[in-house]
Amino acid sequence: QVQLVESGGGLVQAGGSLRLSCAASGIIFSFNAFDWYRQAPGKQRELVATITRVGSTNYADSVKGRFTISRDNAKNTVYLQMNSLKPEDTAVYYCHAYSYNSWGQGTQVTVSP
Repeated sequence: QVQLVESGGGLVQAGGSLRLSCAASGIIFSFNAFDWYRQAPGKQRELVATITRVGSTNYADSVKGRFTISRDNAKNTVYLQMNSLKPEDTAVYYCHAYSYNSWGQGTQVTVSP
């Protein structure tokens, strides 16, 4: 059974940083691509960042230069380093395992002005 568990969310002031983690189990981690999505109140879920199984990355224009996605295959964990946070980054952030189309429960990120 695939399980994705996000952590690291919280409340931070604008300009601050957070690092989200997504611990995966029940999958062959190194063979899988992963995404981070986010959903703000009243808005659709949007793709934030993607990392392929070989480590190639892609980002939404709104976070380029501020967010970094990475992976540690030894720890079965995907990370999202978020710097220079803005109030508009406030959302629930979700980890997604591409090949399994599996989602975590989400972690709340709130950025105060």
